[in-house]
Amino acid sequence: MRVRLRASEASGGRCVVMMALALVAVLALGTPAAQSPGPAPYDGTIERVTRYVEQYYSRAQSLIAEETVTLQHLRPDLGPDGRTRRLLYELRVEWTPASDGGEPRATVVRQLLRVGSRPARPNDKPECLDPRATSPEPLAFLLREQRDKFRFSTLGRGRIGRRDALMFDFRPSVERPPVVTGDKTCISMDLPGRSRGRVWVDPHTDAILRLDESLVGPTDVPIPRALQSPGGSLYITVDRSDTTTQYQPIVFNDPEETLMLPSRIDSVSVIRASGVQRLRVTQEFRNYRRFLTDSRIVPDALPQ
Repeated sequence: MRVRLRASEASGGRCVVMMALALVAVLALGTPAAQSPGPAPYDGTIERVTRYVEQYYSRAQSLIAEETVTLQHLRPDLGPDGRTRRLLYELRVEWTPASDGGEPRATVVRQLLRVGSRPARPNDKPECLDPRATSPEPLAFLLREQRDKFRFSTLGRGRIGRRDALMFDFRPSVERPPVVTGDKTCISMDLPGRSRGRVWVDPHTDAILRLDESLVGPTDVPIPRALQSPGGSLYITVDRSDTTTQYQPIVFNDPEETLMLPSRIDSVSVIRASGVQRLRVTQEFRNYRRFLTDSRIVPDALPQ
């Protein structure tokens, strides 16, 4: 689990830190409904999901989407406090398969289109809590080369809305110390081994229906001396960091195909440093398009 912090000077010279989850978009392909196989034996869930993700990455570069990101600061009751920042991006996935013994690499690439109500300017620079132009694609932990870094436990059947689903939990197999980088105005923290998650899977297509990840409990993170501000905290305590990704079927035509793609990602973070800071990040995805071999773009057929 990775978080990012923005520090600013408050009264008395103490450091106020704001946190955002590293924002990523997840694009998970589904199987066309007309070609859906019957339910597979439950014992092979993890292996089937791995094959599904590998198939996705071989095709993901044909998709682009619009991503709306809303960053909203929160009151103690987690209601909005009025401070909001909105951004619009064009988003796509880049995929580099494994070669010459190297591990495969999947990343999300963004291009900023709008800041608030105005078009993006050439000199616009991302603020500390904004998504990065390039970030890891989170489903990569299900690739064959990454699976030994996690422990999986299958849970049986459940439901997402009106849909049946298979469920499994995951968590890192080894807990490692936090890694803190950045500068005194913007700090990034990686918390390896401090998260856990759950995946809901369509039993007919192996498509991912929902992905949750959360911090296992409050985590104290020491701030390196070089990143400490005068009079600021020596530790930051991450009390909460939760993310839920929801998927929906998107219909494409010419040729006809239905893909399970993310519709929304909700993240809530709460930390304690010199005070308590809370942030909600919402990512909404729409206007999916698919590049075909003749370089046409086919818009999705679902109403926006």
